[in-house]
Amino acid sequence: MSTALYRRYRPESFADVIGQDHVTEPLMQALRTGRVSHAYLFSGPRGCGKTTSARILARCLNCEKGPTPIPCGVCDSCVALARDGSGSVDVIEIDAASHGGVDDARDLRERASYGPALSRYKIYIIDEAHMVTPQGFNALLKIVEEPPEHVKFIFATTQPDKVIGTIRSRTHHYPFRLVPPLVLQDYLGQLCAAEGVAVAPGVLSFVVRAGGGSVRDSLSVLDQLMSGSGDEGLTYQGAAALLGFTEGELLDATIDGFAAGDAGAVFRQIDKVIETGHDPRRFVEDLLERLRDLIVVAAVPDGASSILRGTPEDQLERIRQQSGAFGPGALSRSADIVNAGLTEMTGATAPRLQLELICARVLLPGASGENGYAARLDRIERRLEMSGATPSARTRPDASVPQPPAPPVAPPAVAPPVGARADAEPPPARGRPVHEPPAGPPPGAEPLPAQAHPAPSMPGGIDTDAIRRSWPDILAKIFTIRRTTWTFLSEHTQVLDYDGTRLLLGIQTEGLATTFRRGQHAELVRQALSEVLGVEAVVEAIATVQSERSGSRATAASPSPAPSSAVTPPPSPVSPAIAPSAAPAPAPARPGPAPERASSPMQRARAVVAQEISTQETSTRDASASLSVAADSMVSADDEDIHEAVAVGQPVIARVLGGTVIGELDQ
Repeated sequence: MSTALYRRYRPESFADVIGQDHVTEPLMQALRTGRVSHAYLFSGPRGCGKTTSARILARCLNCEKGPTPIPCGVCDSCVALARDGSGSVDVIEIDAASHGGVDDARDLRERASYGPALSRYKIYIIDEAHMVTPQGFNALLKIVEEPPEHVKFIFATTQPDKVIGTIRSRTHHYPFRLVPPLVLQDYLGQLCAAEGVAVAPGVLSFVVRAGGGSVRDSLSVLDQLMSGSGDEGLTYQGAAALLGFTEGELLDATIDGFAAGDAGAVFRQIDKVIETGHDPRRFVEDLLERLRDLIVVAAVPDGASSILRGTPEDQLERIRQQSGAFGPGALSRSADIVNAGLTEMTGATAPRLQLELICARVLLPGASGENGYAARLDRIERRLEMSGATPSARTRPDASVPQPPAPPVAPPAVAPPVGARADAEPPPARGRPVHEPPAGPPPGAEPLPAQAHPAPSMPGGIDTDAIRRSWPDILAKIFTIRRTTWTFLSEHTQVLDYDGTRLLLGIQTEGLATTFRRGQHAELVRQALSEVLGVEAVVEAIATVQSERSGSRATAASPSPAPSSAVTPPPSPVSPAIAPSAAPAPAPARPGPAPERASSPMQRARAVVAQEISTQETSTRDASASLSVAADSMVSADDEDIHEAVAVGQPVIARVLGGTVIGELDQ
């Protein structure tokens, strides 16, 4: 029968203890200078060397050449306290889990009063010291506080906070820690070489993970693998199957399915996990670790090998390829979802269902709300790269920092400035004017030939029709950001044109268009467009009825003949009781003689005013204010157009002026 590895290779000196230099060096220095305390408290996780260090300290204290930091190993005390020694009557180990009562403490106190039989000191090693009852600690308090010169106490515990403060304050406390993975893996490799056992790449990393940083647990796992190994040594498949870890091929297939958005491939791997008997929780742990490796490789592409030191080179190359198939936003979101799902799986009654829900959340970034925007942008850009299209000219945004819109690149048209007059002539533009809706020319205008409207090449296949189809989704996103903007856009706005860098919106009136430009509405539309479709564009707005009204007013005010494309509204009957400002009258093309006697005083007055406007070059502010009621050319851009009103005559008086018409006067 063979002895367990953790017993065969138990350290016999402080130099053999690995991963605890912060404890062994001060203890060795105290032994060199002769400043050894009467009581020590060693705390830390299980299997990290507390009891072993206590035995080494006892060996150093009772060595014939000591106290010394390096025991000789040949004297009677050193031989008796060796790993295969018979033990010493002067070094007493007490398991406080079964001997922690007040009677045991009293018996220890009575025995401690006698001197050592063969050695220099009588040393008490009290293991699992946190199991001593408060009454037992109180019984030990006096002798621990003022022990005889020949007595030393060493308390070892995993829970130092349960040792009462009066005892803890009278000891030198040394906290032990878990051994770092790289140090432990090198140590296990040395033991395998000493045992003559071949080890396949990746097996020791499994052992370290199973041991969790505990040297004793790791040695127990390695001993188990060695016991079941054949002539080929420790194989990767055998270690993964015995320890329950997920094979690399299964993880690779799952990660590739996530990268490609292939739900069928991912759920086939889940079915394989269940059918092969793997623990779903362990699979989620391994998946989270793989995502962590992908994030590390994406963040440090050149120095990943120095961080993932335990990863074989071929597996590290696969991780690099898998990391390139994701975007940073998608990787971070996937890791967050898997991490949250792993927490939810604690105590789950249906682990397979939990695993399937975790994978479904990773595959559906649109269902994550704002948290999935970065992943959706990554997916859109990756598809653009695969299709050969050029993504928008912008720096890749951080998911948490709003980005300014990209500057327009050679826009085909220029929108009218905010303060421009509605009747001003628009600047010449190539192709379609900015105020003309793409659905068709305004009434009365000749349509442009087909070759005048070349179809621009849009990035990613997003064109005007695609924007219009997605406009309800964009409005829904705006609703979650600002309801006022959603109300404004849903009632008054339509999509006119998109050329790849600029989105042109049509708004019913010039006043509403000015309101849109002055507020934050354009920025909100740009933000919603970026989050829903993944495109960046400058958002502009114009009035959809601007061209028609401007044309009619220019016809009325200009002394030259109106162009053929201008639209002249038909005359409408106006009641004699209507105020002059409510019924526009076209001005004559040039000065002429006074008209003949009209049929009513109102018509005669309107004709006289029109003749005075056509003959006078300038007038004072008061005179122009009184005369402007008769000419459309003096109408303000935001005045109500009588031709667009639903009713004329007395209803207009009642609606605009708030008055009540009693009757009409005829003179």
